[in-house]
Amino acid sequence: MKEIKYVVTDPLGIHARPAGLIVKMAAGFKSAITLDNGAKKADAKRIMAVMSMGTKQGNEITVTVDGEDEDAAAAAIETFLKENL
Repeated sequence: MKEIKYVVTDPLGIHARPAGLIVKMAAGFKSAITLDNGAKKADAKRIMAVMSMGTKQGNEITVTVDGEDEDAAAAAIETFLKENL
């Protein structure tokens, strides 16, 4: 299991566009990917779950990746977060 911690820097937080991109990326991996902002958890492969978290700028999220391709999934998601959020 891999775990990534990231503080959201995007002024809009995790809104529709990045949520959609996260879901699209997560769907490409076999591993289970979960987002946790301290108040809510969401399956990263479900758009409504990710958007309903209400993650704002300054919130820390923890991404948990567990499965056969967890190394590749964790690396891809960490890169995405740094580049887009």
